[in-house]
Amino acid sequence: MFGYRVPAPNEALLISGRKQRGADALPFKIVTGHGVFVLPVFSKATRLTLAMQEAEVVEDCYTKQGLTLGVQAVIAFKVGDDHESIAAAARRFQGNQGQMPTLVGRIFSGHLRSIIGSMTVESIIREQQTLADAIVDASKTEMARIGLAVDSLQISSIDDKGVGYIKALAAPHQARVNQEAKVAQAAADRESAMSEQESMRHQAEYARQTAIARAQYQAEIDQAQQTASQAGPLAAARAAQEVLAEQALVAQKNAELRQAQLIAEVVRPAEAEAERIRALAKAQADATKLSAEAAAAQDRIALDQAIIDRLPEMLRAAAEGLRGANVTVLDGAEGLNSVVASLAAQGMTMLETIRSGMRTDPVQPGTAVAPISPKSVA
Repeated sequence: MFGYRVPAPNEALLISGRKQRGADALPFKIVTGHGVFVLPVFSKATRLTLAMQEAEVVEDCYTKQGLTLGVQAVIAFKVGDDHESIAAAARRFQGNQGQMPTLVGRIFSGHLRSIIGSMTVESIIREQQTLADAIVDASKTEMARIGLAVDSLQISSIDDKGVGYIKALAAPHQARVNQEAKVAQAAADRESAMSEQESMRHQAEYARQTAIARAQYQAEIDQAQQTASQAGPLAAARAAQEVLAEQALVAQKNAELRQAQLIAEVVRPAEAEAERIRALAKAQADATKLSAEAAAAQDRIALDQAIIDRLPEMLRAAAEGLRGANVTVLDGAEGLNSVVASLAAQGMTMLETIRSGMRTDPVQPGTAVAPISPKSVA
């Protein structure tokens, strides 16, 4: 839009031509971060950069020891963000903003020579950050007066102008560093050799394990192939064994059946026949025993009957024997009774003796019986 100005993010817009109010009012208006209308003819707008700028310092400085050092430093700076800094920088550099790096370089050159003059070479080399901080602190007031702020200062190089002092200072350290480097290199070489040997051992172990695994795999494959090739014959043999086992069971069953049949057809009838024969034999034995007992009883009856039939004859013979005998009878009738009783007893004894003898040796008909001797009569 006509007359409307907008400053960039790293710029400040300076508007002059209108009277500013207040005793401390600036002769121009500062605008940052937003746009503003600038009336043509009555006002003028200029821009002041707020971007980061760089200044380089190359200076020969004398140390506390009187040695000359060539020091090179780089300063990063910019215009301050507050209105006071912008106003101070605008008054000094608005007409020629390119003078900022030159002026900053000169300011820092003076502070650099002053601070290095109070230090030794050793401290300068070892404490470069301390040197940089001291230079920045020494220049803050002066830089703020002209509206500038330092972001950083870096010592880029330090040279003793060919004297060799710095190199001499570095010699012991360099020797130590070289020795440590050699030791480190030797240790690294040793570690490398050990690592290489370890790697070779691992490779050999891996190759061994791989060979073993391959052999095991091949053995398993061979075994599987052999098992597969033998599976058919083994299955046939196993089937044949099962058939034989079944046939053996069938034969055993047939034998058991035949045995049962033989028992039913032969043994049982034979046992029944034997039992029948034993029963018949026992019956016959019982019948024979009964027949023998009956015959013996019949013989005794016949014997007794024969004895009875011959008893009168025997008594007559005894009487005939007593007829001519001299018999003396004592005690009258009692003596006679005694003699008769004795004779009767002797007759009974004789009868029992004859019976017993006839049992063992039966008397044949017509056999004479011995008469009773009169001497036997008392």
